[in-house]
Amino acid sequence: MAKLYFRYGAMGCSKTANALMVAFNYEEKGLRPLVLKPQIDNRDGDRIIKSRIGLQRECEFCNDYLDGSVEDVLEKTKNYDCIIIDEVQFCTIEEVLMLPHIVLNNRIPVICYGLRDDFLLNPFPASEKLCAIADKIEELKTVCWCGDGATCNARIDANGNIIRKGKQIELGGNDKYVSLCKKHYFSGETGRISSRFLSN
Repeated sequence: MAKLYFRYGAMGCSKTANALMVAFNYEEKGLRPLVLKPQIDNRDGDRIIKSRIGLQRECEFCNDYLDGSVEDVLEKTKNYDCIIIDEVQFCTIEEVLMLPHIVLNNRIPVICYGLRDDFLLNPFPASEKLCAIADKIEELKTVCWCGDGATCNARIDANGNIIRKGKQIELGGNDKYVSLCKKHYFSGETGRISSRFLSN
């Protein structure tokens, strides 16, 4: 039975690499995955998904397939064997609400990867909705500089200091964010990570 999956985790937990590997596995078996990302995410090029370890592939934009009526969305997605969405936290609520219709009517799995919370520990609207409607929610693990599990995405300045205010969406990678455990998120200690930034 097809399901709607939400696989979330702090930055650096290999969400994108996981998404790319799942797409490859489908293709290796002669199946057709539809790989999507929100158009706002242009860090690696308009229609490119790229992981931190260098894996990458071409993709399509979410709005090209998920915007419109339910009937339109089902028609546009009916010839695929699964849908994989990277950076799903940047989707609109309306796009996320189309996903159960695809699962139930086209009977294909939809696998979403993204952040659950922003740098202030507030949920992204799309991620919050996914937590409510997903059939299966899975956390992908990564670690803080101290070795404990990292669950917080801290936004940092050029000196590695944590930033505690600002707009919810600000695109960036290792230059703007670090993953921390709750203890070090609240204490503001970025440990060895800050020295790595200062040496680059």
